[in-house]
Amino acid sequence: MKFATKAIREGQQPDPTTGAVIVPIYQTANFAFKGVGKPNLFEYSRSGNPTRSAFEKCLASLEEAKYGLAFSSGMAAVDAAISILRHGDHVISSENIYGGTFRLFENVAVPRGIRFTYVDGTRPEAFAEAICKETKLVWIETPANPLLQLVDVKAVSEITRKHKLILVADNTFPSPCFQRPLTQGADVVVHSTTKYISGHSDVIEGAIVTNNEQIYTNYVFYQNAVGAVPGPFDCWLSLRGLKTLAVRMKKHEENALKVAQWLSSHPKAANVIYPGLESHPQHMLAKSQMDGFGAIVTFQLRGGMKAVEKFVDGLEIFLFAESLGGVESLVCHPWSMSHGAMSREEKGKIKITDGTIRLSIGIEDVDDLIGDIDKTLIGVDI
Repeated sequence: MKFATKAIREGQQPDPTTGAVIVPIYQTANFAFKGVGKPNLFEYSRSGNPTRSAFEKCLASLEEAKYGLAFSSGMAAVDAAISILRHGDHVISSENIYGGTFRLFENVAVPRGIRFTYVDGTRPEAFAEAICKETKLVWIETPANPLLQLVDVKAVSEITRKHKLILVADNTFPSPCFQRPLTQGADVVVHSTTKYISGHSDVIEGAIVTNNEQIYTNYVFYQNAVGAVPGPFDCWLSLRGLKTLAVRMKKHEENALKVAQWLSSHPKAANVIYPGLESHPQHMLAKSQMDGFGAIVTFQLRGGMKAVEKFVDGLEIFLFAESLGGVESLVCHPWSMSHGAMSREEKGKIKITDGTIRLSIGIEDVDDLIGDIDKTLIGVDI
């Protein structure tokens, strides 16, 4: 089956009891045993639930993975992904990553004795240069939040294979519709399924997929032992989101390219970043390792913080809100929002400024979106 078909059918056979076409919401905490020491297929919903299993199976199939695990948030999935590390282990991460991931690494993992080195993810050789005897894992996010730098997954995977390291890729921005890192050499893929996978801004959830049985076994233990699992209704909503992922992503991308092209010629928008633009320094890499360019457009607003405040206040269709990936268009100020936990110096190092604007382009009429930005920029001083 091809992608759009798998999204609708994989793991979603009619209910064997009633024939229901849609996977039921098994809103139950526990399941009756057949007898002493004789559990049914499911025992307790922290350990497993039929609705969650359907979602995990479907998402895994879309990433061309054997195994999938759902978690209660994207950050719970990130925490689970590094749960295989121990005191003294070393991680190499691309320096441009989601601010929440950086916060977890520095404020949760570092106090546990795990060490991190951050490198320029656009240079595959930078990962090789940072390897030491304690290195166990390499973390990449591509395209990166919010400046959309790409990491050459195949090139980095060659390095990690040579040194027997685990390569984890955050694939939230492109979704499996546009990128499947496991097929390019990654060992583990992490998602905030809150974003494009659920697609409607009504779920907080995360996921991990892998083809490595030993890694999967470790994650299954951690998932059950820690218990950061999503409820059945959240899994049902995300499973519903998967059904329309292919068509939504195509419309997201179509709109994003038009917005990016329009912004590129606007005198008040500087450094417009979108992988689908030929001006993107890694445009050719995006074409080679992605099936689409995604729906995030980032630019610098001339005028800094005051201009940002005026821009945000003037918008009517775009909503000023955290997160991304829903059908509605959102605007984010990374300096104070997604990367607010980073210091001024840390943000400056990865070139996030107080004038950086991140647009999550939805599936509204693109003329309305451009019109909303246009009329707003008119009143912004530069």
